[in-house]
Amino acid sequence: MAESITLARPYAKAVFELAHGNKALDAWSKTLGLLAGFTGNHSVQVMLGDPQVPANVRAQVFIELCGKSGHKLDQHGQNFVRLLAENRRLELLPEIAADFETLRAQAENFMEVELRAAAPVDAAEQKRISDALQQKLGRRIELKYVEDKSLIGGAVLRAGDFVIDGSVHGKLARLTAALTQ
Repeated sequence: MAESITLARPYAKAVFELAHGNKALDAWSKTLGLLAGFTGNHSVQVMLGDPQVPANVRAQVFIELCGKSGHKLDQHGQNFVRLLAENRRLELLPEIAADFETLRAQAENFMEVELRAAAPVDAAEQKRISDALQQKLGRRIELKYVEDKSLIGGAVLRAGDFVIDGSVHGKLARLTAALTQ
């Protein structure tokens, strides 16, 4: 997994620089998301796993799938797909897309935060949490709320690598770890 992220990073950075320079971040986000989605298709996975399928055929399949989905790739998009196919990196598209989104969020001073709570959290409380995080992190925050009964009580906030675990489940896990050491 770490290897695929390492391999994907230069492609994501190159696409980001191209998209940022052309003021096309949104268009590239959609394109990369669509291309990454194709890699989850069983037939596409079989094709990617077959060493007998030439690079130009692999690229053409992705380009045609985009066209059939109503998203015709421009010349830059087609060249990117061909480059990935020639380097046998099409299977890295999900990692490339994720890394691109991280770079985009940094450039736009934006952060997606997940609030996972055991009990319902009303909209006013979500807004208060979002505003506090925005002030603390100095970024625009998009809060995604998920109700998760497995937490038993409390909540977990996750913003990238930054995690605040105030759940009963998390506290019990820490207590168990402390007692078994």
